[in-house]
Amino acid sequence: MKRYLILEDGSSFPGKGLGATIISTGELAIQTSNFGYQEALTDPTNAGKILVFTTPIIGNSGINAIDYESINPTVKGIIANDVGFNVSDNENFEELDSFLKEKNIPAIFDVDTRALVHRLMNEGTIKASIMDTDDEHAFDQIKALVLPKNKSATVSTKNAYAAPNVGKSVAVIDLGLKHSMLRELSLRQVNVTVLPYDATPIDIENLRPDGIIISNGPGKPKEALKYVNDTLDHFYGKYPILGIGLGFLVLSDYLNFELVDLPQEFNGINYPVIEQNSNKIWQTSMDIDQLVLPDSVQINMNQEYFDLHTELLAGFAINEDKVIATAFNPEGAPGSLDAIAIFDQFLNMME
Repeated sequence: MKRYLILEDGSSFPGKGLGATIISTGELAIQTSNFGYQEALTDPTNAGKILVFTTPIIGNSGINAIDYESINPTVKGIIANDVGFNVSDNENFEELDSFLKEKNIPAIFDVDTRALVHRLMNEGTIKASIMDTDDEHAFDQIKALVLPKNKSATVSTKNAYAAPNVGKSVAVIDLGLKHSMLRELSLRQVNVTVLPYDATPIDIENLRPDGIIISNGPGKPKEALKYVNDTLDHFYGKYPILGIGLGFLVLSDYLNFELVDLPQEFNGINYPVIEQNSNKIWQTSMDIDQLVLPDSVQINMNQEYFDLHTELLAGFAINEDKVIATAFNPEGAPGSLDAIAIFDQFLNMME
């Protein structure tokens, strides 16, 4: 079935339909990962996005339930150059087309993604729709659409839940966390309680945690900080705090660091950062559209991580305040495990 990706600037990209046959609209985002398409499309950080995969083919390794980053994906669609079918006779693997239909996600393949990415490289946020036509009415619909705000509220857990273990106790404020983060904490025997995005300081205090994590997730830091600000006022400097992704932006905003919009959103696994103290370069996974202007930082830091593309601050540690924050995802998934030591540093802060 022929379908169209239409952009609010009036351009149209035809292709073949895959997955759900619904009409869908969202924010177009370039996904530069060479692998890990399943983790990308189930990552809550990508809520509300139509992902354009730059890798030549996706779906060729199927879908495995163990690699979900969330049970119910919240992406609005995916765009690909080519898709693999009939990937395996193993009953543990599901074909991408079947998975997309099951999760009600539309997709288009046989699209010239190189031309599409070239078109988007110098664009900011751009709205797009997956539709059956590319007539004038379709373009009027996309122009009239208002993208939703406060996405974290839509993907965060509605009720607190436990991921029990026998070690240190950590309260996780869920702004759109990934399963892989919980997996890494479990491997370190951390006893986790996951709380909604709007958890109060009393909710956290009642758990008597050894530390607090502000998770990654979708949306803007100003929106999330409205809910997390009281928690930071209450616990900053008292308990060790780790911020990841959106959590990094929230902490940076709270500390009055200047956030800079990136020329093009980082959405993939190939973003090198340099660890200042050791000059080690880590290949990292990021889903973020802002980083910190180094000159705006007026606090003495024990560790800084800089993005090599922009020379902006992509992570920091303040031992005196017991705070670590990273724009990148230390758990990878997809991506390398170069930054996995961030979790160990956080655990050391709780000793």
